[in-house]
Amino acid sequence: MTLLQIVTEAGAGAAQAAPTEQSLSLFELLMKGGWVMIPIAILSVIAVYLIAERYLVISRASKVDSSFMNNIRTMLLDGKTEAALSLCRSTNTPIARLLEKGIKRLGKPIKEIESAVENTGKLEIYKLEKNLAYLGIIAGIAPMMGFIGTISGVINIFYKISISSDFGIQQISDGLYEKMITSAAGLLVGIIAHVGFHYLNSMIDRVSFQLESTTVDFIDLIQEPAK
Repeated sequence: MTLLQIVTEAGAGAAQAAPTEQSLSLFELLMKGGWVMIPIAILSVIAVYLIAERYLVISRASKVDSSFMNNIRTMLLDGKTEAALSLCRSTNTPIARLLEKGIKRLGKPIKEIESAVENTGKLEIYKLEKNLAYLGIIAGIAPMMGFIGTISGVINIFYKISISSDFGIQQISDGLYEKMITSAAGLLVGIIAHVGFHYLNSMIDRVSFQLESTTVDFIDLIQEPAK
């Protein structure tokens, strides 16, 4: 046998012995997680929807027209109460609704006006917080759902080991990597929901500060002498 034949045969043998590399698409990988991936996927859709919907609502509520309060101030100092009310009704923001409630109470004791305005502010904040509790729940239960999938998979693997005489490390590693997918997916959904929950709450805090500042400005305004 010549040297060339030896090299050729050795190369062919090495090529046959080399394992073929397998790759999985993201969808195929997720499908290997089992039935637990279905509730996790549902929770992810709900979380993304709640984050997007609340973000749009809170963003609109936080927009403040710098000229709005100046116009209200000018109208009230000039005694144009109806014009101020009309401007508030045509402006769809929490601050406008808060001022509308206060303007309607003009002529009554300051304490009563202040209480009405503060209650309106609390109601507006409550509206902004709508459904945020569900986002917090998802942040808590999504990782637990993932762990349930992993634990159930591990239990199934050890059950098969107990009833099989030739259960090898390959079967164990295959089963574990498939079941760890649920933990990773659950953690990912939980992180998204957790970050979204706290970010939206920080946005609501800014709106709450705006409402409190507007309340103070309004109470000061109505105590100023009319022109």
